Amino acid sequence: MKDMPTLLWFRRDLRLHDLPALLDAAQEDSEVLACYVLDPRLHASSGPRRLQYLYDALRDIRDQLDGRLLVTEGRAEERIPALAKAIDASAVHVSGDFSPYGKRRDAAVRDALGDIPLEESGSPYLVSPGRVTKDDGTPYKVFTPYFRAWREHGWRAPAKTGPKSATWIDPNDVGRAAKATDIPDGVAQLDLPAGETAARKAWKSFLKNKIADYGDDRNRPDIEGISRMSAHLKFGAIHPRTMAADLKSGEGPQAYLRELAFRDFYATVLDSWPRSVWWNWNKAFDAIEVDEDADAKRRFETWKAGKTGFPIVDAGMRQLAESGFMHNRVRMITASFLVKDLHLPWQWGARWFLEQLVDGDMASNQHGWQWAAGCGTDAAPYFRVFNPDTQGKKFDPDGAYVRRWVPEYGSDDYPEPMVDHSAERKEALRRYEAIR
Repeated sequence: MKDMPTLLWFRRDLRLHDLPALLDAAQEDSEVLACYVLDPRLHASSGPRRLQYLYDALRDIRDQLDGRLLVTEGRAEERIPALAKAIDASAVHVSGDFSPYGKRRDAAVRDALGDIPLEESGSPYLVSPGRVTKDDGTPYKVFTPYFRAWREHGWRAPAKTGPKSATWIDPNDVGRAAKATDIPDGVAQLDLPAGETAARKAWKSFLKNKIADYGDDRNRPDIEGISRMSAHLKFGAIHPRTMAADLKSGEGPQAYLRELAFRDFYATVLDSWPRSVWWNWNKAFDAIEVDEDADAKRRFETWKAGKTGFPIVDAGMRQLAESGFMHNRVRMITASFLVKDLHLPWQWGARWFLEQLVDGDMASNQHGWQWAAGCGTDAAPYFRVFNPDTQGKKFDPDGAYVRRWVPEYGSDDYPEPMVDHSAERKEALRRYEAIR
């Protein structure tokens, strides 16, 4: 006799391989209803490209399950209990979510489920927030010691799951409570395929062709030396544990592992200091002078449009606007320019990135911006102000990246620099000195 059915609720884990929640949902031969809830709050917090990735990833799961994925629309605290009761589920199984929003949503769902347990298994990270702490139990504030402890802590092997790990319930058998909806399409254009099938293929290609040189190439926006796995990780189309299992010794693989550790670190910071999602982690920076007047807003629009007159900055901003992606080195350069040359609030830039980026992740985006602004954990020293021209010469030495995204560079149509970098650097230092 089979056990009562279970509900597998997908969120930031849009995959079927290496999914601990699926292992738990299917134990004892329970039949499993796979579902995703299109919460209207998603539309308020996700740019169109992230929504398009989401929808494409859901289609990929549905195809792998021969159509046996129920997509429904509404608030999770209403739809999940209704579905659980409709199939008489013994439990609802999920991957843990450590974002401030995710924890609030899950608390509401847990309350609404009543006697039906909401079981968490795993997380989107190699090491979940809260697992690695200092000897006194407090969270790390600096990456390097966190990284050492993180490596010593280690992580489990990938979970052995896949499309055939469960007997899947046909959504058509759920009845009126299913309230199934079609997966939307045509929201935005993506510059890379989305979903688990594409993620696994992209990772294999990166391992075969680029990982060996990653340590040297990862800072070069002018060459195709990076993995482009960030969006896949953001949506959980592949688990970092799957990737870490393939990373052997050598400079390239170990440099990549360090980047996965940074992802875990920023998730831990956000979990420990949820205020830092929109406020300075270092509260001393709450007093720093920033420009927010009408002229500041005009400068912000110039930055967004990629018409600052600084080629590497403009190339990055246009890549972002046109593709929904920006090379990480260029993210640092454009962020430094907004904060330290234009003296605008880092939150303005962080919000624009989240709207545009396919891989827009709250923990990594917000704390990457705070690193550039000098107000986060492990922040760049206050006196470190990127010179965009020097950065461009160093990391785009032949100008290939700039030429690709700013074809008018070098002609009369290209604008003069909107600010004097040397003067604005001094002004940034003056403002920082005032709050020391």
